[in-house]
Amino acid sequence: MFVRGDPPRASAAADPAGLSAGRLMALEPLAAKELRDAASLAERPGNTATRRRGNGHEIRELRPFAEGDDPRHIDAAATARTGAPQLRSFHEDREYNLMLLADFRRPMLWGTRGRLRSVAAAEALMLAGWKAILAGGAVGAAVLTDDGPQIRLPRPRHRGMAGVAACLADAHAAALERAGPGKGESLALAPALAQLARQVPRGAGILLATGLDLPGEGLDAALAALRARGPLQLLLIEDAAETAPPAMAMPCITRAGEAGHLRLDPLPAERDARAARYQVPGQAVRRISTAGSSP
Repeated sequence: MFVRGDPPRASAAADPAGLSAGRLMALEPLAAKELRDAASLAERPGNTATRRRGNGHEIRELRPFAEGDDPRHIDAAATARTGAPQLRSFHEDREYNLMLLADFRRPMLWGTRGRLRSVAAAEALMLAGWKAILAGGAVGAAVLTDDGPQIRLPRPRHRGMAGVAACLADAHAAALERAGPGKGESLALAPALAQLARQVPRGAGILLATGLDLPGEGLDAALAALRARGPLQLLLIEDAAETAPPAMAMPCITRAGEAGHLRLDPLPAERDARAARYQVPGQAVRRISTAGSSP
């Protein structure tokens, strides 16, 4: 098992705890390939289909008015220039905002195979972010750490993604640094999410990558507050020890610092039940495994 505080490897790409902005930016080709391979592209993230509103704001063409056209779209200036009624039409508005919420609190900073749970969370979020950017959207990020939440509002294009990648990488490095022995307790998830819900832009799609560890009181209410801002998808990050644990009792260190043993074999059923419980209207659930190499 590797945890925060393990010595760095020679190559960040091979380091299960390594998370650099360059590594996250390099996920763009994979996102582009997945978009090309997809049978269809949702117009908006989340599990709720929505109809685009209005005609957009960018003029696509001017053409002569024809019978059956909406006279409200006649362009007065073009009509005056040509002496005949001219109709303007618009590109449809397709841009949407997507907020990536990454849980980098101490309970996410471990793993037994492949990557830390926190690294798997960041990479899954960045893949989704790249898909949104390539589809013409804008992407922002919010990070939950034991120092409190940090937020970056959505911005478009590659420059926006560069800012998101830097935000995630810097916050992850700070979380690893803070997670050493004797550096305080981890924050509960629910109050941190409730605080973020007041800052997430309304109408944005929301992806929350977390293990739901140390939920604290009021988690359901905090998730409902996020759903009130926009369609929410939970990316439940799961280590192999949670989905396919050994049948034997494993040695562990208790919170009191004493040696003990812990059985993990009940976890798969608990994780299945948890995923089913949080699948509710307006809130999709996707399970992400840390096993295997990074994308």
